[in-house]
Amino acid sequence: MPELPDLNLYIEKLAERIENCSLEDIRISNPFLLRSVDPPLEHAYGRKVTGLSRIGKRIAIGLEGEYWLILHLMLAGRLKWHEEKATIRGRNQLAAFDFSSGSLLLTEAGSKKRASLFLVKGFEQLQQHDPGGIEPLEISFAEFCQVLLSENRSVKRALTDPRKFSGIGNAYSDEILHAAQLSPIRHTQKLEVAEQRRLFDATRRVLQLWCDRLRTDSGRDFPQKVTAFRTGMAVHGRFGKPCPACATAVQRIRYKSNETNYCPRCQTGGRILADRSLSRLLKDDWPAMLDE
Repeated sequence: MPELPDLNLYIEKLAERIENCSLEDIRISNPFLLRSVDPPLEHAYGRKVTGLSRIGKRIAIGLEGEYWLILHLMLAGRLKWHEEKATIRGRNQLAAFDFSSGSLLLTEAGSKKRASLFLVKGFEQLQQHDPGGIEPLEISFAEFCQVLLSENRSVKRALTDPRKFSGIGNAYSDEILHAAQLSPIRHTQKLEVAEQRRLFDATRRVLQLWCDRLRTDSGRDFPQKVTAFRTGMAVHGRFGKPCPACATAVQRIRYKSNETNYCPRCQTGGRILADRSLSRLLKDDWPAMLDE
């Protein structure tokens, strides 16, 4: 799922292309994409784009008359920009948004179509789509700790909870925890003040680093490859590969469709965290420590 750095880049590049331009038409090929009926989608046509913003992991496009288009890309949704009117082809291309400056094509890989589109009117309706998480790059250390310590849960779950922190998902939480040298299963209310500070600093540093890196890599172009697995990441998606800090093989915890990656030497004191499926299968043969 696109997270804060990727979504911020989408918004920056879209603003350059569609702000103050008119939305002429929306062509939808998959009827399940549109999740709202009031106001009708036709009410958006002919209106100029007044601004763009990110709400959690959603992209909000503001239109004249206090209308808002809200796009949630979910896991596999991606955006492509065309200077000319885009043609919709194939099952993976869900919709085209035609502006006076070009077309924005929405695609979604896979058979499960989870991406969604809403049209709402007014700021109050827009706020109903906000999960409520605070912006990690816009808060103080005290505000960060207040949210982090509000419940006693694993730091991984706290960072990825959209009601607590805005825009952080599976990929960047792995990177943040590695940078902070913290175990993903460490409970928030057991963190010492020094560990809280490390986590706060790592959160800001990692997110800003990737915002800057993606912006540089994109240059003047619209983002072409938005993925959760990027060259240069320390641990996410790098199971079995050497940690860039200590060369220890990166480990993982798998649960359903989610995977957490971590370095046992840098983050868990050499402890191999139990995998919910494989550790149950191996039982007593499961290695508890790195040396095993």
